[in-house]
Amino acid sequence: MTTMANAPVSMKVEDKLYYNRYVVDSGRPHIRVKPHTTPSKALMALTNICPAHCYEVNDRGQVEITPDGCLECGTCRIVCAPTGDIEWTYPRGGFGVLFKFG
Repeated sequence: MTTMANAPVSMKVEDKLYYNRYVVDSGRPHIRVKPHTTPSKALMALTNICPAHCYEVNDRGQVEITPDGCLECGTCRIVCAPTGDIEWTYPRGGFGVLFKFG
């Protein structure tokens, strides 16, 4: 098994993200998308800019999140701050992303 310290320089970002782990806090997601019928431009932007691809458009045309795997980078907080489309809190201690560096 290759560790991050021995990983090739040309490794894709997706491959590097694979090394991270996420401890799910079942029933207590740290991000919630507020109910909406039509997604705002900010919510739609999240489907493209979230580095962990946590946001998707469902079959009803609404944006939803699967926070398992969230990198806690804060991109969605910044994008949705003016609109208030999401509720974001830090995960409880011991839960959330575990970055692996090698």
